[in-house]
Amino acid sequence: MATTTKPTIIIIHGGWHVPESYEDLITALELAGYEVHVPRLPSINQVRPPNADLSDDTALIRSYVESLVRAGRTVVALTHSYGGQVGTNALYGLGLEARSSKGLKGGVSRLIYMTAYAGTEGTSMMDKVKEFGNMDLVPIAFDFAEDDTVVSRDPKTLVVGPGRDEAETEAYLKTLHRWNGKCMYQPLEHCAWRDIPVTYIYTTADMTVPFDYQKTFVDTIEKSGNKVQTFELATGHCPNFTATQGVVDVINKALSG
Repeated sequence: MATTTKPTIIIIHGGWHVPESYEDLITALELAGYEVHVPRLPSINQVRPPNADLSDDTALIRSYVESLVRAGRTVVALTHSYGGQVGTNALYGLGLEARSSKGLKGGVSRLIYMTAYAGTEGTSMMDKVKEFGNMDLVPIAFDFAEDDTVVSRDPKTLVVGPGRDEAETEAYLKTLHRWNGKCMYQPLEHCAWRDIPVTYIYTTADMTVPFDYQKTFVDTIEKSGNKVQTFELATGHCPNFTATQGVVDVINKALSG
């Protein structure tokens, strides 16, 4: 009986997060038979003042994925939060169909946005906040330093949310780091979802990228003529941690058609 090789998954992590933050999800995906890559974004290198931003994150992810697809790999990009901004900007032109049409092997077969920013060219993360009239909440949610690095004022409540015990949550919080807040204001130059199939994982109890924000990303993609496959998880902003098996189940369903 023929066996089907599973695609390689690259996790493009969110702001404040580092690869260690996804350890539970990496393990669960590997147990499900996937090869998983989680490159660390330069904008969270903890250098102060910051010396890397969206453009550096974009360049790293594009180079990383190009090396995989040029080796003939089929890649699925799982983007989380700010990682959606990075993946959207970085992966244009690397779609499986686009490469195949040129006679090239490998490519990105699917973009999976996990409560992630899926904007359009010229838009920043903060543009979505402005769209909803929520700019007054920015200083309440985020603590920006003079050098523009930023942390969440209440990551336990606003970023992680319920779903794991106290000790596990505290350990997760220790993986989060100061981030270059300028990234929130930097616009997209490219839009990978225009030619790569999209799945969106809604997190209905999210207090960082609210459900209403998430739905507008999907609406915009669908209004452009691209169908979006959607799933819902009744959890907060970090389903990789608070609903790990749920994320794996969604990925399996998304990739099985």
